[in-house]
Amino acid sequence: MKAEIIAVGTELLLGQIVNTNAQFISRECAAHGIDIYFQTVVGDNEQRLLESLQLAAKRADVVICTGGLGPTQDDLTKDVLAAWTGSNLHIHEPSMEAISTMFASRGIHMVESNRRQALMLEGSDPLQNDTGLAVGNALTFEGTHFILLPGPPKEMKPMFTNYAIPWLKSRMTDEIPLYSKMLKFAGIGESSLEHELLDLIQSQSDPTIAPYANEGEVTIRLTTRAQSAEEGERKIQATENEIKNRLGQYLYAEVDIPIETAVLQLLGKNQRTLAVAESCTGGLLSDLITAVPGSSQSFLGGIICYSNALKHKLLGVPMEVLEGEGAPGAVSVETAAILADQLLIRTGSDFGISVTGVAGPSPSEGKPVGLVYVGLAQKDATTEVFTLQLSGNREFIKQRAAKSALYQLWKQLKDN
Repeated sequence: MKAEIIAVGTELLLGQIVNTNAQFISRECAAHGIDIYFQTVVGDNEQRLLESLQLAAKRADVVICTGGLGPTQDDLTKDVLAAWTGSNLHIHEPSMEAISTMFASRGIHMVESNRRQALMLEGSDPLQNDTGLAVGNALTFEGTHFILLPGPPKEMKPMFTNYAIPWLKSRMTDEIPLYSKMLKFAGIGESSLEHELLDLIQSQSDPTIAPYANEGEVTIRLTTRAQSAEEGERKIQATENEIKNRLGQYLYAEVDIPIETAVLQLLGKNQRTLAVAESCTGGLLSDLITAVPGSSQSFLGGIICYSNALKHKLLGVPMEVLEGEGAPGAVSVETAAILADQLLIRTGSDFGISVTGVAGPSPSEGKPVGLVYVGLAQKDATTEVFTLQLSGNREFIKQRAAKSALYQLWKQLKDN
């Protein structure tokens, strides 16, 4: 089954918001054996939206629209599709009741335009909105399935997962579903990983091998068609084993989780604690860690020691190491090691990670942009310092430094 996504909204074309809906829908469709061939963004314009719908219907079995279901006059998706298909619009009473109840409970007068959110195309099936007001629509017209979803991700995602996907699967009687497995890697860049697997990628047929890069991490998705998870696992096993043989030292998970989640799982399993000292990452490492639910069981906290004064005052780095003629400087092996060591002493943690470097845009202390030192201290073990030479802008360097620090800790935990 071939599908096309149409994101509706002038704000998308102006760059005022990012189209994260298309990414989510594409991933969900792939997991259910629906191939996304095209993605389109169109503004709030009747004629251009009509042309986009008509073109999509010619080249796709499923057209999934997001946006344009709200109460204002520029929310046109249902109106344009109704006019093209010759369908009437009518009120979906359960949705209308929910809208009226919401306004009444808040003591707010409901203006007439809010009734538009309860409109449905004649002959369509409602897609319930568990987190908002606008009802979704699902219908088939001249052999093409149309799914109309709200634009806000918090409304779109549960509607698509809980109602649109089951509706589509009931119409996929002849499709063999896709089975996919994610392999997650850190400590290696996308180009290096691809080089190691180039022969497998070039000769792939079944299963397919698709690498995806995030900052500081790489994902490989292995995909085949199978009637069950057991059959799918059997079909990808040989390819998966070969990838592990070549890149096993970088493979931190076989499910789609970030490296910080894998680290916290290992810390929790081994009942170990962590503290961090951050200079150039400015708290990003702590933010990544604390974004994981349950991180408080293992993460004691972090110190953002951006200035030399705080490196000295809070973590005892001698000023003669930080400043002065011939001093190693704040960006140095010596400073990274002292910061990590002092974390163990002052917090009582089992592990201490320090990050100090030059995020840019200009060199510092005569050292180049992208030079980063990661210190890793562990109780009853020799402290290690890892030297990184990272590329990219300031944001990328910070992200890659934080992920690299997590990878070094993951390796230590795995080895232990």
